[in-house]
Amino acid sequence: MIQVKKFTFNPIQENTYILYDDTKECIIVDAGCFFDYECQELDKFIAENQLKPVKLVNTHCHFDHILGINHCRAKYNIPFYAHEEDAFLVAGIVASGDRFGVPVEPVDPADHFLNEGDQVTFGESTLDVIHVPGHAPGHVVLHQPSQQFMLAGDVLFYGSIGRTDLPKGNFEQLISNIKTKLFLLPGETVVYSGHGPETSIGFEKENNPFLID
Repeated sequence: MIQVKKFTFNPIQENTYILYDDTKECIIVDAGCFFDYECQELDKFIAENQLKPVKLVNTHCHFDHILGINHCRAKYNIPFYAHEEDAFLVAGIVASGDRFGVPVEPVDPADHFLNEGDQVTFGESTLDVIHVPGHAPGHVVLHQPSQQFMLAGDVLFYGSIGRTDLPKGNFEQLISNIKTKLFLLPGETVVYSGHGPETSIGFEKENNPFLID
């Protein structure tokens, strides 16, 4: 059984997740810790729960979702996974931070690339990789079918969707991918978003103003 722990970090109020199971192996998804006290909060949770981080996994690589990559790489010596089409966002983190008034350090490229149909594994657990571009070209969703939840990054929010006015964003593509990929999943599927509270596929189908036909 996968446990999901959410943290809200950095000036953009981004959600970082730790997923772990009974083996105590864990993955850090969208590591966004920025201030020292945020890094300490993340590390404290890992230490107190005797977890062993094995991977850094990103739904996408907008700067607020990779602010903690350098800390976690240095602290835990673990590889960074992301979709190849978001490599330009990793390379451009300093300029992106400057545009939002957040001074950041460069981040080295991802160690491994994720693709549609891959599985992210840790301990006894797996997550299915679904490529859902539109907010970012390399955006992926991490889906756990038996426990009926997903880490949706900035694709789908409670009552909203990801912005599409950032580089290589595409509104029509995002709407189409949500409807043809995510809305095929059971309505009970819990959606852990990259910002804000959790929601569900069923709720968004019926109530999201961007997605009601």
